[in-house]
Amino acid sequence: MSTPILYNDFPTFLRKYFSYKVQKISLNAGFTCPNRDGTKGWGGCTYCNNQTFNPDYCRTEKSITTQLQEGKYFFAHKYPEMKYLAYFQAYTNTYAELEGLKRKYEEALKVDGVVGLVIGTRPDCMPEGLLHYLEELNKHAFLMVEYGIESTCDKTLQRINRGHTYAETVEAVERTAACGILTGGHIILGLPGETHETMVEQAGILSRLPLSTLKIHQLQLIRGTRMAHEYAEVPDDFHLFTEVDEYIDLVIDYIEHLRPDMVVERFVSQSPKELLIAPDWGLKNYEFVARLQKRMKERDAYQGKKYKDSEKRIIFADDKFTT
Repeated sequence: MSTPILYNDFPTFLRKYFSYKVQKISLNAGFTCPNRDGTKGWGGCTYCNNQTFNPDYCRTEKSITTQLQEGKYFFAHKYPEMKYLAYFQAYTNTYAELEGLKRKYEEALKVDGVVGLVIGTRPDCMPEGLLHYLEELNKHAFLMVEYGIESTCDKTLQRINRGHTYAETVEAVERTAACGILTGGHIILGLPGETHETMVEQAGILSRLPLSTLKIHQLQLIRGTRMAHEYAEVPDDFHLFTEVDEYIDLVIDYIEHLRPDMVVERFVSQSPKELLIAPDWGLKNYEFVARLQKRMKERDAYQGKKYKDSEKRIIFADDKFTT
């Protein structure tokens, strides 16, 4: 009997679509969010400071083309033959009028070496007109839509000022995947009010959705955010994973309950040290992954080990796009 793989990793997933190495280049296309501009609220998510994931070349005063060219320069010295995915990452990248969105997406695809798009957005910002456009675009270029889910608990979503419900997540993910578009999700472990048990239960809930990929991040307290202020006022409301081994064991429990074929893209987020309050483990991403894999082997753990099939129908994006 063959030994199960520890988990489905993102580089292996990308090799299904590309015969060469590809790298995401983050973009800041100048968008905002409906919970920032007053449409649904003000101030954005309580944990959010977009400085934590925008590289230096990622500035709104620069065009999409310029950001991509500078991003290419940043990566190309290591892998000269590399190709790129334009990653619309900062804020809500479907929150604008359709023609403007088309111009930005298509500008990115015209840059030499860019072979596809990854579009980060919210579940409540995918209108039908845009989805139909993306369905057509997906026939000619690699495309993934990544939804910020963050939690399956509406009480948590309300507390962190997301401005949408989990029901909206379900609807958006199902609509997108039904169009044949690769659909990813992003969740945060350690949000206030959530316990080890409820977080592990979340893995089974998300497994019912037609998600191709999932990013898992630890909660980080970032300077200047509303959540940092809340922590300073009532620290007992938070359980920060100050010990990395505790978080590793939570992640293992989580992915043991995750659908076996879902791709786990990430386990941690790394914010700039000058912005990070906690937890600060002093580990690079590859160092964290090495410790996680070692611990999984010690526990004889693997993705889906404790997953229970649901009767809910799962619809997946077609594996039609290859290069």
